[in-house]
Amino acid sequence: MTQSGAQAKASVWNGGQSPFKVSYGKMMMWFFLLTDALTFSGLLASMGSSRFLHDIWPDPNHVFHSVPFFSSWDAPLVFVSFMTFVLIVSSVTMVLAVHAGHCNNRQGVIKWMLWTIIGGVIFLACQAWEWTHLYHVGAWWGSHPSLEATPVSEFGHYFNTHKPLVSETLANNPEMALSATHDFFNYFFTITGFHGLHVTSGVVLNIIILLNVVNNTYEHRGHYEMVEKVGLYWHFVDLVWVFVFTFFYLL
Repeated sequence: MTQSGAQAKASVWNGGQSPFKVSYGKMMMWFFLLTDALTFSGLLASMGSSRFLHDIWPDPNHVFHSVPFFSSWDAPLVFVSFMTFVLIVSSVTMVLAVHAGHCNNRQGVIKWMLWTIIGGVIFLACQAWEWTHLYHVGAWWGSHPSLEATPVSEFGHYFNTHKPLVSETLANNPEMALSATHDFFNYFFTITGFHGLHVTSGVVLNIIILLNVVNNTYEHRGHYEMVEKVGLYWHFVDLVWVFVFTFFYLL
């Protein structure tokens, strides 16, 4: 190997240039997202195994059918579909913010980051309403009322009573139905709460990055890599919600 070749190789491995063509900050973000993905995977796998241990399971069409300000409506999954739509749109606006950063378009970054933050806040407000509504109808962590104090009619509306197995179980084995609702809501509030914490963190990070953009911090650095790094986190949060939505609201 020539001397110039040895010097070039040394510059690559001694901090002069990343061998993976990725900055240290983005690489660390990918490592963080990988570990976070494993955490969510473990929670969803645990919920899935619990579900298959029960002969019956709450029907999402019966659990998630309410819409704010329209208490008389019976609209299964309409509200959560709106939440999902808002979060997906916020992912699109984040893509546009990152693209504006690559073009050194400061005003574009400000505009699209602001819309991303608004989408995150709307999603969190919707989730807060959903949690509040479920709490008022008796669903919460550890909610497992005694059989003597809980008629079947009070928890039977969580199930599809038109299915023979479900109807028979509710009538002959209410303990099984109570156990299923208990496990369902424990997992629901734990996993959606953990995801909501991530969305909240993402909104806070986006606000911090937006303030830095407004103050020309990245203009002085000559690049908007921080926008791209927080964008990776936001896309991860959106992707996780797709799995949460599928596990709890569709299956």
